[in-house]
Amino acid sequence: MKLTLGRYEEAVRHRAAELAPGVERVWRRDASFWGGDDARAKSVSNRLGWLDIAAHMRERAGELAQFADQVRADGFRDAVVLGMGGSSLAPEVLRQRIADRGSDGHARLHVLDTTDPATILTTTRAIDPATTLFFVSSKSGTTIEANSLFAYFHELVRGAKGERAGANFVAITDEGTPLQALAKEHGFRRCFVNPSDIGGRYSALSYFGLVPAAVAGVDIVKLLDRGVAAMEAAKAPDGEALLLGAALGELALAGRDKCTLLVSPGIASFGLWAEQLIAESTGKEGRGILPVDGDPPVAAESYGADRAFVQLRLDGDDNAATDVLAAELVAEGHPVIAIDLADAYDLGREFFRWEFAVAIAGQVLGINPFDEPNVQESKDNTNRVLREFESSGVLDMAGIDETKEPLAITTSAHAASGDLRYVLSELLTGVEAPEYVAITAYLMQAAETDASFAGVRSAVVDARGAATTLGYGPRFLHSTGQLHKGGPPRGVFLQVTAADAEDVAIPGCPFTFGQLKRAQAIGDFQALVDHGRPVVRVHLGSDIDGGLVALRDAVVSALRAT
Repeated sequence: MKLTLGRYEEAVRHRAAELAPGVERVWRRDASFWGGDDARAKSVSNRLGWLDIAAHMRERAGELAQFADQVRADGFRDAVVLGMGGSSLAPEVLRQRIADRGSDGHARLHVLDTTDPATILTTTRAIDPATTLFFVSSKSGTTIEANSLFAYFHELVRGAKGERAGANFVAITDEGTPLQALAKEHGFRRCFVNPSDIGGRYSALSYFGLVPAAVAGVDIVKLLDRGVAAMEAAKAPDGEALLLGAALGELALAGRDKCTLLVSPGIASFGLWAEQLIAESTGKEGRGILPVDGDPPVAAESYGADRAFVQLRLDGDDNAATDVLAAELVAEGHPVIAIDLADAYDLGREFFRWEFAVAIAGQVLGINPFDEPNVQESKDNTNRVLREFESSGVLDMAGIDETKEPLAITTSAHAASGDLRYVLSELLTGVEAPEYVAITAYLMQAAETDASFAGVRSAVVDARGAATTLGYGPRFLHSTGQLHKGGPPRGVFLQVTAADAEDVAIPGCPFTFGQLKRAQAIGDFQALVDHGRPVVRVHLGSDIDGGLVALRDAVVSALRAT
């Protein structure tokens, strides 16, 4: 790891030296290291199991290999993770880079962490339910997305296998949860009980990350050996994980609170995992570090003075573009941290390094990095909207006219339909660093959609230097959603919704997946309004591609006019 911090170098090194004596306290699980009252200490002490989970899982590597071999022998061609946030993001990282993808008899791994009907149907049509293993992953065992997806796929498997459907399901959860009871009731193939003192976003090297990876052909021993090595290195008072945490925290205190990730293409999904870890851990009590993942690169001089950059370089990957950008950023006076990975299995090292570093950054910021007090707000709002829908049959879209295409607009201050550029001009007027623009899209993620939003993000950075983020709903509700409400009040929010061309029923529920997704969008919109965040909703209607083009053009035009 190489730090090029310019005028921040001395402050960061000083902070690391101050923190060094506390390393021993961290490993003693001394919750007082993170300060606060007795309630905080109790919360922290119940969330430190991640510190040595890599070593414990290394002892269970044979068990995981045996389970994976049996799944392979039983002829499962696909495996689907049904989960959200910390239950799904580590498997997604490993799926994209290391998983076997079925070429050697291992199951092809899919990760389904959405309520979007189009995405669910795409996965459904890519698999044969009879030969697919489903991981129902939820720490609490009550996650509405995972439970709804289970109900849907269980019915499909039961249609193919009858009463033997349970053999196609595996639960990963904590001790004593409703999901553990559900697994017993339905005769699941296996229930992996994770240590209860590990929060979801710190669970990459636990059963949540490792069981799906093992089934997909990832060498768990190799991955865990890197994690264990990182764990041992972090016990030293001058370890790199401590230094990274000191840098993230100290730079944030100095106003460099937009941690912008420059990630090699081959491990691009790591940014998605780090995004949740950083945002949900630090974004509270009006403080926080905003992770910026997938920001389209622009000229170094276009970035605001609120940025800190971390470059993750995978050896042998195409790093030319980010290498040039990193050098230009240093020349412009931006702090840059460079981390090299010898191969993709170094992700095991990085999972632990970043967990430790973010925990340290939380201490620097004076917050509890292990709770998520504002995540529940959007969930509560969603449940309220669904209850109202069940009683009235009306799903209030807060001013959206779904019959008007391609665009309808709602802001926190008023509802309007008509001049999209005018409404966006109101949202974006005066926006510049250290403010940021967050796009929250309740759409199916696809390359074309990403490209359209990349145009929007580039326009904002070029015109204002402000950081931008892109989150797909409801995934981001378990991630950056915490920082949106609990972090510094510097965000302006562009929520994007669309009509569902085809909806999907949830067995046993009075609402569909499309209606659940709409309720989640409404709930999050209301939570942002309640916190006084500037927010505009753009509804694309049924012409999503055309709507995205119009949205991009309207943003560009609005930026020129303000």
